[in-house]
Amino acid sequence: MYGAGNIGRGFIGKTLSESGYEVCFVDVVKELVDQLNQDRIYPVKIVSNEGKEEVLVKDVRAVNGLDLDLVAEEIAEADIMATSVGVNVLPKIIKPICAGLRKRFDRSGGPLNILICENIIDGSSYLRGLIEEEMGEEYKEILDKKLGLIEASIGRMVPIMTDEMREGNILRVWVEPYDRLPVDKAAFVGNIPEINNLVPYSPFGYYIKRKLFIHNMAHSMFAYYGWQRNYRYIYECVANKEMKAKVRSAMVETKKALVKEYGVPDKEIESHIEDLLNRFSNRALGDTVARVGKDPLRKLHANDRLVGAALYCTQMGIEPLNLIDGIVIGLRYDNKEDEAAVLMQSLIKNKGIEEFLISDCKLQNEMELVKKIVKVYNL
Repeated sequence: MYGAGNIGRGFIGKTLSESGYEVCFVDVVKELVDQLNQDRIYPVKIVSNEGKEEVLVKDVRAVNGLDLDLVAEEIAEADIMATSVGVNVLPKIIKPICAGLRKRFDRSGGPLNILICENIIDGSSYLRGLIEEEMGEEYKEILDKKLGLIEASIGRMVPIMTDEMREGNILRVWVEPYDRLPVDKAAFVGNIPEINNLVPYSPFGYYIKRKLFIHNMAHSMFAYYGWQRNYRYIYECVANKEMKAKVRSAMVETKKALVKEYGVPDKEIESHIEDLLNRFSNRALGDTVARVGKDPLRKLHANDRLVGAALYCTQMGIEPLNLIDGIVIGLRYDNKEDEAAVLMQSLIKNKGIEEFLISDCKLQNEMELVKKIVKVYNL
């Protein structure tokens, strides 16, 4: 399990452990690695508005991600692998991954499926490109035959852990009850492994877009609207009827696009929307506006949750009126404690909103959408 952070421990590592695997975490935080190796067990607290329940995750250990030989050996001998390190970190772990794959395939080892547990569209192509470039032409044929890169949709919400929440144990993590793990059914090499709560699905683009353009989009919109109202927690935002109605309307715009592209029943996505709104109201998670709104420059990129959702709706012939409002409120996010937000406001001030949308949000080929956003922004 590459990444022993909140999702790595609180969701993927926990799921694999409970499915009968010994889980070896890879991380560069020495304190986490040492504690995992000392305890070989860690607590996960499942929290909701109805109460809390703590479970213990067993059969775990860790290696330091800076020890490339150890990491490579673990990958060479693993039955299955997963990553949860963040999109920006993925390129930094390619060398140890490839070292492990070389060892594995040079020993005539079996296929390896890697679950890509990151918020990224077309993550399998992106990761395969990085791996093939690092490993070279001589391994391309064996990579095609023996490497499965499985995109996953990570829906479980995990808050930033405070010292109070850790209760003296740096390994403790809080999570919401939701535990489904949708994955790309068509991407596995060999048999699909038996993993608890795994939901193999094809075509998987549906789940990727549903997660990014409904779940992540709505979460961010609540944060940016909440910032304008001086709210601290996401559950406060959901409790505001006007705000909830506005965000829900944006979710419905994406729903219409998904129904049009994939033919999924309207009521199925509608049920998902209602479930999300209920989950966003989980007071026990203590999820903050600042955490969910963090790094607006990335979240307003053309391939991410807000602008990406509006682009997707436009491509499907759906007018993204409420999504554009969400983009604009995101562009107004001026949290002085968020470096990306400070930089964004500086760029908008120096370039003007239209040039910012073109150059920084990468909308140079979408001038019609740019004009619509600019109009609402100026209003």
